[in-house]
Amino acid sequence: MENNQQELIFKLSMFEQQIQQLQQQLQAVEQSMVEMNSLNLGLDEIKGAKGKEIFAQIGRGIFAKTKLLSEDLTVDIGGKNLVKKTVPETKKLIEEQINKLKDVQGNLNSNMDQISGELQKTLIEAQKQEKK
Repeated sequence: MENNQQELIFKLSMFEQQIQQLQQQLQAVEQSMVEMNSLNLGLDEIKGAKGKEIFAQIGRGIFAKTKLLSEDLTVDIGGKNLVKKTVPETKKLIEEQINKLKDVQGNLNSNMDQISGELQKTLIEAQKQEKK
């Protein structure tokens, strides 16, 4: 019996760790989605603003007042590869990234449900063994 209890405690601990990791990953994905949506809104403000003064973020919490010379954007498409894109092209790229994040979010939620189901089964089995 002692062995079964130790095994149960080990399983429950593993489930708890997996759930915590999934929750952290979900939180990171949701944060990325919020940032992407915010970026999309910021792009709406740039459209039609050629020649106007705007605040451009240089770093975290640091902005410079600049004059927008062009609505063309230089976008990092990964691997430090930079390409010129229009605002609509950039918005489309961001939407694609948001959709990928939604897929990841769905997979993480599915994994969470699966682990929760396994946790429930383990708890039910433990209760049955206690009654014996």
